[in-house]
Amino acid sequence: MYAKYFKRPVDILCALAALIVFGWLYIIVAILVRVNLGSPVLFRQPRPGKDEKIFNLYKFRTMTDKRDENGELLPDEARLTKFGKFLRSTSLDELPEAFNILKGDMSVVGPRPLLVEYLPYYTKEERRRHDVRPGLTGWAQVNGRNSVSWDERFALDVEYVDKVTLLIDIKILFLTVKKVLCRDDIAEDTRQGEGNFAQIRAQQLQAVE
Repeated sequence: MYAKYFKRPVDILCALAALIVFGWLYIIVAILVRVNLGSPVLFRQPRPGKDEKIFNLYKFRTMTDKRDENGELLPDEARLTKFGKFLRSTSLDELPEAFNILKGDMSVVGPRPLLVEYLPYYTKEERRRHDVRPGLTGWAQVNGRNSVSWDERFALDVEYVDKVTLLIDIKILFLTVKKVLCRDDIAEDTRQGEGNFAQIRAQQLQAVE
């Protein structure tokens, strides 16, 4: 009942409240990003949403556009500044996702939207994480975040899909605030491990063959 009729209205109210109450924070972060990292202030990247429909995820940018002598972008670790690391570790870079929530691309709570190139590597069971809208935070994020394996993370995502209720969403939001304030389970680069999933799963499939 909640997931079908009330979750979306709650998402809209929460996103609007965040934009109204923390509008000043959006402005400050945007200015700091412009000064420290340049423009554009926002970073856009395609991600799979509900039913694997692709949408553009919005975040504050955390890396520079530094290039080598051939005009090619330097590796991520060379372009990620201390300021960018701070934005990631505090999750301030994810503030613009409120606009994704308003558009209906995302929910406040749900499985985190990962990279499009991961889609071919999910098992049939893992693909069920896309039966709901992806979230700003989720069950996996409050149960280890980057400290758990991919298999464990996806199992937690599917567990959430099966058990989503208002009480669980409230619990996840409370735990998310606690973890962000305490800086628990947050690696220096909060994207640590994401880039390895496709390679890990490909190796697993080759081993089976």
